Amino acid sequence: MNLDPHIAATGTRRIACDTIGSTNAHALELARAGESGPLWVTALRQTQGRGRRGRVWTSEAGNLYATLLLTDPSPAEQVAQLSFVAALAAHDAVAEAAPQLGPLLRLKWPNDLLLGGAKIGGLLLEGEGANGRLTIAVGIGLNCAHHPGDTPYPATDLATAGAMVTPEALFSALSGAMQLRLAQWDRGAGFAAIRAAWLARAAHQGEDILVRAGDREIAGRFEALDDIGRLLLRRPDGTLEPITAGDVFPLPRAGAAAFATGAGR
Repeated sequence: MNLDPHIAATGTRRIACDTIGSTNAHALELARAGESGPLWVTALRQTQGRGRRGRVWTSEAGNLYATLLLTDPSPAEQVAQLSFVAALAAHDAVAEAAPQLGPLLRLKWPNDLLLGGAKIGGLLLEGEGANGRLTIAVGIGLNCAHHPGDTPYPATDLATAGAMVTPEALFSALSGAMQLRLAQWDRGAGFAAIRAAWLARAAHQGEDILVRAGDREIAGRFEALDDIGRLLLRRPDGTLEPITAGDVFPLPRAGAAAFATGAGR
């Protein structure tokens, strides 16, 4: 249950829990008590796991639930880039632990990992500031043994795909991959390389998509990411709209036809 010695040598530590409410919540509680990290908090099971926009994250035993706590990881305006850093690390980890599945992995903006078009993992960044310091919890959940049903976007897990990978083995790969990607990012100075690596693994790039942002639905073609990580959406009228936050879905064929005629919304 210990970290790889090379990672531990950097000052990174780990707290491994059996059952916990939320790895992100626990990491932030530790930060309020004076912890500054870098610190991994892992759990075999979560009772109050959560995803983006307050959604419940199903957290049965058998999957990987991990949070990396960081303090002042970059200038504040670049902290959101950590979602791309962590997404790449998650991709790297699964590709290392289950190399036969590597070609099927894709990254869905802003922070999901897909396997064969179905969600196998997700990320949640949460932060707090106090006394001039910014604390960030980088939460990562990866489906090893099971996945939820009845979700807005199809889900799957490694076992279903034929890869028997334990949460501990996947964490070992993840912690190493995160160390490398953080070094590549270099507190934001290396975001151009992170952006290029993310786009090389992107799902739906060049395709017609639907973005749900709050109560707004926006159809367009996913062209690229801008230099701060916003999704660039080509609208039916030819304009390019930067999207800061939202959920991405492939546009059904009927919707794509409407988009092509300018009837989509």
